[in-house]
Amino acid sequence: MLQIKISVILSTLLLMTGFSLKAQRQMENLDRGLIAIHKANDSVYIGWRLLGTELEGIAFNIYRKSGNEDPIKLNKVPITKSTNFEDGKINFAIDNFYTIKTLSKGIEIETSKPFILKANSPALQYFTIPLKTPAGYSPNDASVGDLDGDGEYEIILHQTGRGIDNPSPGISDIPIFQAYKMNGTLLWEINLGRNIREGAHYTQFMVYDLDGDGIAEFACKTADGTRDGKGKIIGDSTKDWRNLTTSPANMYGKILNGPEYFTIFSGKTGEALATTDYIPSRYPTDGWNGHGGNGGSDNNGNRVDRFLACVAYLDGVHPSVIMCRGYYGRTVLAAWGWKNGKLTSRWVFDSKDGENPFSGQGNHNLCVADVDGDGKDEIIYGSMVVDDNGKGLFSTGLRHGDAIHVSQLDPKRKGLQVFGIHEIEDGTQGPGVSIYDAKTGEIIFKGSINKDVGRGVAEDIDPSNYGAEMWWSGSEGLYNLKGKRIGDTPSSTNFLIWWDGDLNRELLDGNHIDKYKQGRLFTAKGCISNNGTKSTPVLCADLFGDWREEVIFRTADNQNLRIYTTTIPTNHRIFTLMHDPQYRLGVATENVGYNQPPHTGFYLGSDMKKLTKPNIILIPQRLKTIDN
Repeated sequence: MLQIKISVILSTLLLMTGFSLKAQRQMENLDRGLIAIHKANDSVYIGWRLLGTELEGIAFNIYRKSGNEDPIKLNKVPITKSTNFEDGKINFAIDNFYTIKTLSKGIEIETSKPFILKANSPALQYFTIPLKTPAGYSPNDASVGDLDGDGEYEIILHQTGRGIDNPSPGISDIPIFQAYKMNGTLLWEINLGRNIREGAHYTQFMVYDLDGDGIAEFACKTADGTRDGKGKIIGDSTKDWRNLTTSPANMYGKILNGPEYFTIFSGKTGEALATTDYIPSRYPTDGWNGHGGNGGSDNNGNRVDRFLACVAYLDGVHPSVIMCRGYYGRTVLAAWGWKNGKLTSRWVFDSKDGENPFSGQGNHNLCVADVDGDGKDEIIYGSMVVDDNGKGLFSTGLRHGDAIHVSQLDPKRKGLQVFGIHEIEDGTQGPGVSIYDAKTGEIIFKGSINKDVGRGVAEDIDPSNYGAEMWWSGSEGLYNLKGKRIGDTPSSTNFLIWWDGDLNRELLDGNHIDKYKQGRLFTAKGCISNNGTKSTPVLCADLFGDWREEVIFRTADNQNLRIYTTTIPTNHRIFTLMHDPQYRLGVATENVGYNQPPHTGFYLGSDMKKLTKPNIILIPQRLKTIDN
């Protein structure tokens, strides 16, 4: 018997195609993600994944088995130009089984899991996930990961009750997390306990396969009384660190004492696998203010309890989780590795005080990307960038804002660009909008000078303009990257989605999708959005089907999630966006702070050039046995 690792086979294939083996990132070994949707015109839309490791010449055949009949091939010639198909001749009165067969050099080498379109399935564009929502709670942000190693995504959902913003006093409800399979099976529930406050800035959670075993972990800040998915308590369950006195009034309900922990949980069972002290501690609680005291004295639990989190490939191969604290002044990022059941501190970045040029530059969100092209990730922390080694790469000094968008926004310019919006606080002067080079910090554009800008977006939504466009609250129009007004203001400045058949991105706002200059494409009737006027979905990501994105909403009664998918055919063939490392890490951080849409690490739009295959390897690396 000869055992050959699949990784060796993949490496040989990559060498044959001239692809570099430098810093091959370990990423999810997803299945074909096949779906079949009954359309209103009584045809069936079929979509499936092209993986990021697959060769250009790969082709597909589609088979349908109706009831007890023999399977029939639906396509006349192998499909090479897209990863979707429309079946127009089907008997909906019986079960129909669809499978995709992969071809290499004309030979069928792999058969997908079947997708069963049940008899008399209604013409619905969504899948329903029934929830076990606690009384008084509502589904909020979610993330995804393969929690059982079957190549399919599961959903990790933040169930929220009464939340309290950092400056405000009050007793919040307890944050609860639940894991669901796509069929609605509840896998586990984690209760963070009374010593974790509920609110947009407190609980940032990461879902990612950190140790490369094919099963994602769940990671977040914990405290005394947190109960894991097996019912085990972390710390001391008798402790109540909330301030329950009403004097001073602005401190009631806040948690400024007691231990703070960081815990890695099993994605499969919800069991707490390892717990350590959260880095950094909150002390001194008045040491997180703005530059030169900008923002005034803060010892009331506001700036000290501003948290962010992300996952990054700091060595170019293995993912690390980074837990963060502070962005108005002192800023600390702590990078952790998880391997063989042990947490290891990789590095700690600490701006230490408000006078440091790396202080006060953070946003209510962050991005992760390889800004210098060395295969290793950096953290774009608003108006500054932290290198893969935990050292400050540069600070633009443009300070705090509510949103950033990082991608190759200009196809003519090498590398990535960062579009951001900025607040003007306490008399500080500066741009309300900026674009800077993600590698060097060079300022490319400044706009809305000395104006406070609360929202803004950058993406290619208009095919008549070369590259991406940008717009923001108060922009009074759509602008190219040089700051020239080129059109009317889009209908929203909230979220984005790739939905229809072209390469431009659409506008996602509330429970509907609009196309710039064309209007409404889709409305998720019976569903509502999250997070107030930010109107964000539970999640937007490429979850299955072809490369375009699905969107998850909650139903108005809070008892279900609905995953909506496009049924519009496209002739563009792109590997699943979840195998683009920057996009996948963007999905992992989508829940952080003020939710922002994920962006690809390459230009994806109407002016896109030839697509480059990502430098990744799929895990786990299973063994294949061959008889001599």
